[in-house]
Amino acid sequence: MKLFAALLIFTLSFFVSGENKEKIAWNETRQLTWDDFRGSPPSSANFVASTNSGISFSFSYSEKNGNRTMEHDVTCNFYPDQSWFKPGKVSEYILKHEQTHFDISELHARILRKRIAETTFSKNVKKEIGALYHTTEQERQDVQNQYDLETDHSKNIEEEYRWRQKIAKQLKAYERWK
Repeated sequence: MKLFAALLIFTLSFFVSGENKEKIAWNETRQLTWDDFRGSPPSSANFVASTNSGISFSFSYSEKNGNRTMEHDVTCNFYPDQSWFKPGKVSEYILKHEQTHFDISELHARILRKRIAETTFSKNVKKEIGALYHTTEQERQDVQNQYDLETDHSKNIEEEYRWRQKIAKQLKAYERWK
């Protein structure tokens, strides 16, 4: 019985600590600073900084007298403890590159919000909204990888500028879903 109680306490503390992972919600008036990057760089890292950001969502669904109601919340977050930089090797230019990674995640949060708003769900809401999320998340990861490829992890200044303008324009195009 004591072992069961100990396992239960451990399990609950594990889930609680995972849910309380520190995060910074994307906000158009707040840009990242190097103080936000609190993780330790891996010794094998080939680049000088890394942004860990992503999209999370929750929803509730009910049906009463044939009327379906769904509420949802989609957020874009930056995770300080999983984001890092190599001291002495970064600059404000690199910080803008990392901010653009965060902005790409916000763009995809908006895309997901739009897709959810425009979808007529069946009774299989959980599966359908999960599919929308997984499609959008894969697209987000693909764009993140394309950004690093085309900018050569920020080394290609012309491409870096082009990408910043492109993402800013797309954020504006999806402003209705912020």
